[in-house]
Amino acid sequence: MLKVQNASVYFAARDGSPIHALDNVSLDIPDKGFVVALGTSGCGKSTLLNAMAGFLPLSQGIITLNGRPIEGPGADRGVVFQKDTLLPWKTVAENVALGLKFAGASRAEQRDRAHELLQLVGLQDFADAAPYELSGGMRQRVGLARALAPNPDILLMDEPFGALDSMTREQMQELLVEVWERTGKQVFFITHSIEEAIFLGTEVIVMSPRPGRIVARFDLDFVQSFARDKDARAIKTSPRFTQLREEIRGIVHATESHQEVLA
Repeated sequence: MLKVQNASVYFAARDGSPIHALDNVSLDIPDKGFVVALGTSGCGKSTLLNAMAGFLPLSQGIITLNGRPIEGPGADRGVVFQKDTLLPWKTVAENVALGLKFAGASRAEQRDRAHELLQLVGLQDFADAAPYELSGGMRQRVGLARALAPNPDILLMDEPFGALDSMTREQMQELLVEVWERTGKQVFFITHSIEEAIFLGTEVIVMSPRPGRIVARFDLDFVQSFARDKDARAIKTSPRFTQLREEIRGIVHATESHQEVLA
């Protein structure tokens, strides 16, 4: 389990004044949990993810993974960014195996693991391709495979589908559910899309504008329904899905209005 306890983050502005980015956030991501953070820009979603990844120290509070405090980056956490960040001079397979190479794995281990993961994300025929030969969605599949290569306990995904067209985005959502189901990984996923959050999350947290706080939580089962029935259209057009989407939209808009009043 990844556990966030009373996490707060302050940044220093250029004039030296503090910026309160994250305020007293507590969150548990259980085994096989798929937690989605939803909110407007500047609500602290990425700050929270960066603290989970070990890229950013907390000002207050603690984050633990399987009982061990997170004090820096580690192979037990795989990160997928909005931009694919692939190395253009390496092949697809070499990009997937990059973390294994740094960890000292043999060439055979790197090759076999890359092949296994490229099959998982449907890119087994592109192992020797260059990243620039792939579409945006395919590059994000490579990024997902690369994050999985060291077999992390949790995937941290910072709005990875935000730059994709709507059709590719839906395909990537469905692929991610399949990967999550087959690997059993914990996932923390950031998005601005209410529909994406509801479809993917076993739990959705709604965050307020700065300072980021969790203002609402929803335990959901749509992702399990899709994993079982593979019918995304039936899920997304169901009355319950539609009602929940409008309820969360109202919460997000209310937090925006409150922030404008404070400003």
